[in-house]
Amino acid sequence: MRALLQFTLDLFGPDPMVDESSPVVALPQRKPLANLPATSIPEPPERAVFTHPRANREARLCGHVVAYEFKRGKRRTIGFSVGADGLVVHAPQWVRVADVQQAVDEKSQWIVRKLQETRERHTRMHANRIAWRDGAVFPFLGAPVRMALDPTHAFSGSGACLQSLDRPASDGVVGELRLGLSHQAGEQQIQDLVQAWLMRQARRVFTERLDHFAPRLQVQWRKLTLSSAGTRWGSARADGSIRLHWRLIHFRQDVIDYVVAHELSHLRVMDHSPRFWDTVRSVMPDYQILRGQLKDESIPTWG
Repeated sequence: MRALLQFTLDLFGPDPMVDESSPVVALPQRKPLANLPATSIPEPPERAVFTHPRANREARLCGHVVAYEFKRGKRRTIGFSVGADGLVVHAPQWVRVADVQQAVDEKSQWIVRKLQETRERHTRMHANRIAWRDGAVFPFLGAPVRMALDPTHAFSGSGACLQSLDRPASDGVVGELRLGLSHQAGEQQIQDLVQAWLMRQARRVFTERLDHFAPRLQVQWRKLTLSSAGTRWGSARADGSIRLHWRLIHFRQDVIDYVVAHELSHLRVMDHSPRFWDTVRSVMPDYQILRGQLKDESIPTWG
């Protein structure tokens, strides 16, 4: 049964240094509850309901209700993926439903943990939704920047100019992005102008970092494309083409550096084998920390 299990992990594939499955852990010996004072008996954890919008099966896992989408297809393994919508379980045509349910039960802790992490992440993302108006704040290279409508200036035809503050404001803002728009500008106008500016900065920063890491990895990149893909931060092709999501520009430069080094490393090793991760480590010794921050930190929601 265990041979059937295969997991869909993060954007960049599994890291041999990190075990994403749920290990069997022996519980420590505890005193019987009857011998404890009434006030020390822990409350049961809050039960949650996780429902996929296209759910066609339901299970109770670790006390939580999980309604998931079940799909059959031409594959050889049972697979699990947890995304914004919830849990999706894929299975071969020949596997019995009872075996699928057993696989779900065996990995219930892993599934619930991923569902909870995803829910918390999206809660943070929605809390960070950008308001497209004068005075709103958004992250640029990991630091908060404030939008400022300034109809009296034109900024070299770009319509926007970043001005650093002499000292951080009380709310941590370190700069103002002055936008050549009237104070009556609509939300879509403001969003379009900020996005255009961010994409220009993304191309500039990504190019600089590609040029920095390529010689150190002894590879040559040939083309940079800014991506808006919803499922990955970057990709690389053997011909030297690199795709990077432009919204990486919201993150600190060291997190961007991890993604750049990751994709350039694929020009040497086109898989996620131990040799690949050794290649990444050769230029980013702390890549595991940065990789975790890329997954844990939430960027603001647009639209």
